[in-house]
Amino acid sequence: MEILTLFQRFHGLPRSRNLHATVGVFLRVGLMTARGLAVVPFLKRSSGPLLLGRGARIQNPGYVSHTGRLVLEPYAEVQGISSEGINLGSDVSIGRGTLIRPSSYYGGEIGEGLWIGDRSSIGCDGFIGCSGRISIGSDVMMGPGVRIFSENHIFADPTIPIKAQGVSRSFVEIGDDCWIGSGVTITAGVRVGSGVVIAAGSVVTRDIPDNSVAGGTPARVLRTRGDADDAK
Repeated sequence: MEILTLFQRFHGLPRSRNLHATVGVFLRVGLMTARGLAVVPFLKRSSGPLLLGRGARIQNPGYVSHTGRLVLEPYAEVQGISSEGINLGSDVSIGRGTLIRPSSYYGGEIGEGLWIGDRSSIGCDGFIGCSGRISIGSDVMMGPGVRIFSENHIFADPTIPIKAQGVSRSFVEIGDDCWIGSGVTITAGVRVGSGVVIAAGSVVTRDIPDNSVAGGTPARVLRTRGDADDAK
């Protein structure tokens, strides 16, 4: 039992009076840790435990760094190839089925990469298209199905297939301490300030200032956090 207690403390797990539940968590996290140990030697830099769920993959791990515990839930996928790499902080979690893709699998121009700060999380079924530079701060929470894009297809010439016109790359920046609701889409060239809350299902096409509550399609500022409405 002392081993279980130490394991819970190391991984930040709550204590449970249900022995079966505790043992189940022990075994599940143990398997995730074992999978991570097989990948850690190939990472660019690893400064903490790596936990990989069933079917989770880090492709081209030599481009991927993390500075503390990193969790990839089942079937999450990180593609590493990028000019500036995939750079993850401490206690970052990437939800089930989430895809991080800076570059195409099939050749073409290499993408720029991704930065995520400490204690930030991406919910299940997310998509981070970091062909342009994407920077996400610390203590950022993303709900299920959040999608972030840092490039746009060029479509100006109607005589040429859109696929043949290429793309224009840009960036996305998200500050610290944000809550991005389920199903939000953030498009290229957008800065989201610190302390921002974005309502579920919103499409963010313009900058959102610090401490704003925003929502809609396209998203607009609804109020500032700390207003009287927040106290109700």
